[in-house]
Amino acid sequence: MNALAPSSSARIMLIDDHPLVRDGLRLRLEGVPGLVVAGEAGNAEEALALAETLSPDLVLMDVGMNGMNGIALAGIFHERFPAVRVLMLSMHDNIEYVMQAVRAGASGYVLKDSPATEILQAISTVLANRTFFSAGIAARMIRASALQTPVERLTPRESEILDALAEGLSSKQIAERYGLSVRTVETHRHNLKRKLDIEGQAELIKFAVERRRR
Repeated sequence: MNALAPSSSARIMLIDDHPLVRDGLRLRLEGVPGLVVAGEAGNAEEALALAETLSPDLVLMDVGMNGMNGIALAGIFHERFPAVRVLMLSMHDNIEYVMQAVRAGASGYVLKDSPATEILQAISTVLANRTFFSAGIAARMIRASALQTPVERLTPRESEILDALAEGLSSKQIAERYGLSVRTVETHRHNLKRKLDIEGQAELIKFAVERRRR
């Protein structure tokens, strides 16, 4: 585990079990205005411990790691640190991996052999609360996403919180039920509104109640 110097720039954490890959990523990112590599981790345990202390803005995470893979780790990040954006990095352009990563809460998926400009574009796009997929993946993702409803794109935790809202629970009550902080629940509620294209809290609760009645 390696924590680097803090900065007022967007804080990036690199998660990959190959030190040479992390070295290469760090070299690509060093000197880019507005970005700083705030820390590195080689496995899930290190990554979660480091995220607690670093509070990164974005994690650039390998899909295929020894031990817990990146998709499973992305799900834990989304649950524990919903404000942290997750960008997957992989050698594989398998669309099922991409869909699994998105369902786990990842905001983007970029291939390891992409040029540095595309990786930087992916980071910038995800930091702006948008999604990004490498060019070879994007068209297939659009076709696959067209077959899904907005609710089907929610993560398991988001679905649980939507159900809890339908029950009339407050953020504090939801936090107590699932062992989360109130701030984390509020972040999940914000993500729900974004994914479902809903403006206010009242509209979100109305949607949750109507969904439950169907």
